[in-house]
Amino acid sequence: MTEQRSFMDRTALFVARGLGAGLFPVAPGTCGTVLGALLAPWLFLPLSFPARLVVVILVFMLGCWAADRAEHLLGRKDPGEVVIDEIFGLWLCLLPFAQVSTQGLVWAFVLFRIFDIAKPWPVRQAESWLPGGGGVMIDDGVAGLWAMVVFAAIHGV
Repeated sequence: MTEQRSFMDRTALFVARGLGAGLFPVAPGTCGTVLGALLAPWLFLPLSFPARLVVVILVFMLGCWAADRAEHLLGRKDPGEVVIDEIFGLWLCLLPFAQVSTQGLVWAFVLFRIFDIAKPWPVRQAESWLPGGGGVMIDDGVAGLWAMVVFAAIHGV
């Protein structure tokens, strides 16, 4: 007998999976970051800094809820198909920049993926700072901060 999921559970999975990007069979985290990069010029970068800050906070909060629910529903800690954290991390990297060229967006993408995959100090440790979905989100936030610092240095900001 197939279990019927509630609307809220389906919504949590949809958000956690980055609108479906996390279901890609190869490199779902990279696919989630690609989605974040594709959406950024339309939904994130045109906003004022205060609005971008609000969006990043809202994505973090929504991502904590969705990732936590997804862990419960899928029965795994930090499932690979959960990619809302990649979108959050990339957008956090881009937060202070009002204008980013296509080349700059590619740089931000590459830098974020390097820090997200390599997990230098304290990215790996950050996973344990918060329970459940918060832990899923916060390590990508720290990777995004690392990427932001390097991105700013490269671009002379």
